[in-house]
Amino acid sequence: MHTSISNAQPWAPPSGADVEMVLVGPHWDAVRAPAGLGERALALLGGATGAVIADYNLVYWLIRPGSAQYWRRVRQVQTLGSGRVETSYIGVPPSDRTSGPYLHWRVPLGPGRYLTDANRLREALVRAAVAELGIGAGDGR
Repeated sequence: MHTSISNAQPWAPPSGADVEMVLVGPHWDAVRAPAGLGERALALLGGATGAVIADYNLVYWLIRPGSAQYWRRVRQVQTLGSGRVETSYIGVPPSDRTSGPYLHWRVPLGPGRYLTDANRLREALVRAAVAELGIGAGDGR
């Protein structure tokens, strides 16, 4: 289940033509995956995905702050934001930039499409990792 944009903390992508570097954590956390794995996960999520940012060979899902803090590792996937020692920023494109390969919205923000449910996303990423990387390759221990 994804969160409606109206229920999220106040935040909006840049309104100009420039990419904005946004601190991960205050408004949303992010989950980063390589594009191949990300495309498989997007297919598994279908309409249950929230907004997704793409940049050449990476995709980023926006999730509720802290919702992936205790995830077990998924190979080739990194969680960014709340509960992490390091501070992370990601580039956020203007809302009308919806094609790439450069930084763009792979799945644009929209009414009812903002944050992706972290548990559903993790399940899709594990399934995608097993398909992409082989049996047992999804979960790290």
